[in-house]
Amino acid sequence: MTADRPETYDIAVIGAGGAGLTAALYGARARRRTIAFERLMTGGQIATTELVENYPGFPEGINGTDFALNLVQQVERFGAELRHEEVQAIAPRPEGPFQIETSGGAYDAHTVIATAGADYNKLGVPGEDEFIGRGVSYCATCDAAFFQDQEVVVVGGGDAAFDEALYTTRYASKVWLVHRRDSFRASGLLQERVFGNAKIEIIRNTVVERIVGAGMVEGAELRNVQTSEVRTLPVGAVFIFIGQTPNSHLLKGLVDLDKGGHARVDLRMRTKVPGLFVAGDLRVEAARQLVSACGDGATAALAAEAYLAELGIGEG
Repeated sequence: MTADRPETYDIAVIGAGGAGLTAALYGARARRRTIAFERLMTGGQIATTELVENYPGFPEGINGTDFALNLVQQVERFGAELRHEEVQAIAPRPEGPFQIETSGGAYDAHTVIATAGADYNKLGVPGEDEFIGRGVSYCATCDAAFFQDQEVVVVGGGDAAFDEALYTTRYASKVWLVHRRDSFRASGLLQERVFGNAKIEIIRNTVVERIVGAGMVEGAELRNVQTSEVRTLPVGAVFIFIGQTPNSHLLKGLVDLDKGGHARVDLRMRTKVPGLFVAGDLRVEAARQLVSACGDGATAALAAEAYLAELGIGEG
């Protein structure tokens, strides 16, 4: 790359989680010149997961960090470039490649696949970061099975919290559903199901003040916001569902976003901008699972390959 002429890639991937790395793998294996940018940890959220048990092909499960490292090695084997740089802007041109500005310089790419994902909203309390992957979770579908016959806390008052509380009852002996208000935002049907489930006990007007334990979560300190009463529940896990914030700031003004900031795409991960694709948790209606994110990445890369072929852009 030179100061006056950025390098031109066939495919530029923004984000190197499951979706991004899979997109880079498919792009590079198709002999397209492919680059992936990641500002934080390569592998994304899955790299912080202690054990992945629901990804096909691993009957005994696999450590999240190991999974991410394996995928990185596979991507690099086929020649994709990985850069630890923060993408700061994407600028489509009427004719010619996209211009991409990063913390490390400028790049050109004929197609862009955005897979920057979404960040879980956190409680911001002591113990939360310390116990991520060791009892603190933002995905009951991923982790509830680890807490068979244990009592757990679920935090939140919307559809996601109620859905995940119901799912968690398949494994937990008791689910304490903690919400900071007296009323809930969850749909009426979900509320009926939760209120009618004998395994779920509702704690209203209450917040989590601290998550405690030694190595693993052992309890959640709660405070009633009306009475200031504090108590500690002995639980094995705290599942937090207070929303997500999509990393879609780069896409504002370029593509259609829903109210939550997720990009609207078609079944091939295409946006309304030719050559710009969005995959994984950054898109609308994402399943928020590793396996679906990887599938999205593959779909986007195949669509990018088809787009490049339509433009008559050759290999490499």
